[in-house]
Amino acid sequence: MIVVELAKCGPERADPRALCGPLYAYPSLFFEILCDAPHFVALAQVGIAAPFLFLALRLVQGIFVGGVFASTHTIGTESVAPRLRGLMSGVINGGGVGMGALFASISYFVASSIFTGESFDAVGWRFMFFSGILSSGFGLYIFSRLEESPIWQQMDRAKTMAGTPLKTLFSRPNAAVLAANVLIVTGSGFAYYLTSGYLPTFLKLVKEVPNSTASLMLIAASIVAMIGQISGGQFSEIFGRRRTFIMVGATNIFVLPVCYPLLAQTNELSAIAFYSLVIIFLANTGIGPIMVFLNERFPTAVRASGTSLSWNIGFALGGTTPSFVSLASGSVQGIPMTLAIFLAAGSLIYLLGALVVPETKGKFI
Repeated sequence: MIVVELAKCGPERADPRALCGPLYAYPSLFFEILCDAPHFVALAQVGIAAPFLFLALRLVQGIFVGGVFASTHTIGTESVAPRLRGLMSGVINGGGVGMGALFASISYFVASSIFTGESFDAVGWRFMFFSGILSSGFGLYIFSRLEESPIWQQMDRAKTMAGTPLKTLFSRPNAAVLAANVLIVTGSGFAYYLTSGYLPTFLKLVKEVPNSTASLMLIAASIVAMIGQISGGQFSEIFGRRRTFIMVGATNIFVLPVCYPLLAQTNELSAIAFYSLVIIFLANTGIGPIMVFLNERFPTAVRASGTSLSWNIGFALGGTTPSFVSLASGSVQGIPMTLAIFLAAGSLIYLLGALVVPETKGKFI
């Protein structure tokens, strides 16, 4: 939460577009440090300090990436006509994260093709980290040509910001809004990390799919994730945010827990690919409308901070689930059923959040 607030309190007080440039530049440096960190650590033989140094680098990287996240989503929502907000939510989230996942999958395919066998564990994975520098350069190019949100430009920050964003968000009535938001985002975090996040591990450990084949499946999964999020965002424009959440949550609570055990039972590559893509599509459809929903829940004065704090708290909680799945599984054979149980729990949290939040479609921002 401290990292989130440090990174995201800026957009309400300074030009969000101007902040994006340096926030996108610095991660490039940390990507490069992350590539070589294990090598330096091994040479220095720092022992138990090694994982803490690596986590420290990830923490610093997260501060800068967090600022980019807050600014881009808020600018996107505030810069389009109300009838396009749902679609924009899916495009920004699905297009941005999905393209990143697609780029990572392609990097995985190239790296696993060049560095085979033990050479991938020694050198190949570093190649994938270096590829992240290219995406940062592309981001800098985009942000240098980005216009500021017209809503932000019209806001009188001297009158609308009485205190710090964090203090405002935890005061009434924003605290209740934040808590309800976290329920939906936490459920989405469960779904994302246990599907898009966990699928590479599942394919390798449970199904023992070769790296070259798994990378192709992950490329397809990245494309399907984009389609799912864009579809979910547009569905919320047609049916409403709350109704879309309820429909997706009610579907996922029954379907997602069934897919992983079915995936574990089949040995046909076509069936493995089919169940994998179904899992990815359903999980990401529920994420598509969330960004526009979060933006519509907060006034302009704290929109970037409120949106990003809601998102990052929920996804931080959801991000712990792969570790708990590994601990609770006991063995590789126990992973599919454990995933099913956790996905059912996450879908229930998502559905409960959908039932307690109001409809926000058409709300003036």
